[in-house]
Amino acid sequence: MTFQGWFLILAFTGILLALAKPVGMWLHALYEGRRTPLHIVLGPVERVFYKLSGIDPAQEQGWRRYAVHMLLFNTVLMFFTYAVLRLQGVLPGNPQELGGLSEHLSFNTAISFTANTNWQSYGGESTMSNLGQMLGLTIHNFLSASTGIALAFALFRGFARREAHVRGMGTVGNFWADVTRVTLYLLLPLCVMLTIFYIASGVPQTMSGVVGVQTLEGVRQSILLGPVASQEAIKMLGTNGGGFFNANSAHPFENPTALTNFVQMLSIFVIGVGLTWTFGKAVGNTRQGWAILAAMMMLFLVGTGVTYWAEAAGNPVLHNLGVAGGNMEGKEVRFGIAMSALFSVVTTAASCGAVNAMHDSFTALGGLVPLFNMQLGEVVIGGVGAGIYGFLLFAILAVFVAGLMVGRTPEYVGKKIEAREVKLAVLAIAVLPLMILGLTALSSVLQQGLAGPLNKGPHGFSEILYAFTSAVANNGSAFAGLTANTPYYNGLLGVAMWVGRFFIIVPMLAIAGSLAAKKYTPESAGSFPTTGGLWVGLLVGIILVLGGLTFLPSLALGPIADHLSMIRGQLF
Repeated sequence: MTFQGWFLILAFTGILLALAKPVGMWLHALYEGRRTPLHIVLGPVERVFYKLSGIDPAQEQGWRRYAVHMLLFNTVLMFFTYAVLRLQGVLPGNPQELGGLSEHLSFNTAISFTANTNWQSYGGESTMSNLGQMLGLTIHNFLSASTGIALAFALFRGFARREAHVRGMGTVGNFWADVTRVTLYLLLPLCVMLTIFYIASGVPQTMSGVVGVQTLEGVRQSILLGPVASQEAIKMLGTNGGGFFNANSAHPFENPTALTNFVQMLSIFVIGVGLTWTFGKAVGNTRQGWAILAAMMMLFLVGTGVTYWAEAAGNPVLHNLGVAGGNMEGKEVRFGIAMSALFSVVTTAASCGAVNAMHDSFTALGGLVPLFNMQLGEVVIGGVGAGIYGFLLFAILAVFVAGLMVGRTPEYVGKKIEAREVKLAVLAIAVLPLMILGLTALSSVLQQGLAGPLNKGPHGFSEILYAFTSAVANNGSAFAGLTANTPYYNGLLGVAMWVGRFFIIVPMLAIAGSLAAKKYTPESAGSFPTTGGLWVGLLVGIILVLGGLTFLPSLALGPIADHLSMIRGQLF
């Protein structure tokens, strides 16, 4: 561990916090449907969309209608992507003349990108055509991200609405208007700026497939290119994570410099951080948003510190052989240990899944933190939209527990938290452990599952556990030691990704509808404070206790056992 490493980590944290309010203000304007400077150019485009589709953006929707429209929209997009992938071999934009994907790989990939997971059981440059990357996948990078932010807006309205009960509706907004505004006025302009930055930094942006070059040794070599910069921009900003190349952000064409690496990490977190301020503003008290952000950053910095320490300490087995220094296995020399450790925590604290180092090569404890980040539901900043609404589910449980402890009616930002909201929150939170642990256990005893891990012992178990954790949590990163391009894993991981995305969303929207229909209760002397240090500590405690009690046995069988074996001199 070096001073330079900690300086970069703290600089990243400081810049991120400085961006929270300005990004949050822009998001709040979109949340309220207010006019922005970009409306001069993009306003006519938005109105054309509404006119062609017959949508009235001012028409409010109840939570059920909002949920149905969201599910239908994503289901249609999933089948569209499946068709593009299957027909890739006969479609244009295929300079490498790659064939269509198999049924099970198309199924897995279509669900993966629809669910904002971007799990890849394939190597991008050797499997996907330019058209497949752009039309089949990049469209989801935008729309799955805008769906997540729209859903966060719906939950914000549930907490913020003061008069919805008078109308008898419990409305939470208009799904089509939310998705359109977020895509047009947030994701698209930011991605244009980021794309230009990446091109200037050396990231390719071309429709050419292969360029032939001659090396200094006189060897003829083919270098794969494509529209990389544009996909890189939305992959990070939308917390998607799918790489144009198999090496993802460890590839010099995706992440050529230390500056692009830093900007990519900021891109992953910036919208999630801004949404915390937007929530506070929406409910009329920005201190509520800052309290949530404080709890998130506390978990983030602890996780970063543990990972950095573990990787900087290195492997004692190698130290005994005379190999000094930290653990550089699977890491890019361009980024080093500090930025690799920080990137791994950022990408798993959010639902991004992009990697600039191979997590399978991390030390046991270094790999445990990214795994645990996902098992917490990726609420430490989290994916765009998904992080904040996942965190608010824990906030509902925390305020309920606080009410039981002090003998007061649970209230949060002016809305009473009753049995219905608590049951729905528990139902949504329970999806992760049921799916992760159930499918990991199944794959640890079936021959089809045991054929996947590269390593034996606890490390091999960690590879299986990590895969299903990544799928259900909609992260998409992998330990990279698991052979997942099989009918068994493609099918099971596809189901896991769909359940992990939409079986949480529906109960969350039901909570939003229930809260929107409730009367607003002003804060009084009898209300439990939800903005101070006590509240932040309670939030962090609830998240860690639930995560620890649920997943500690599986972590003990995997990375903890792996770490203890390493101390004894045994590697897997």
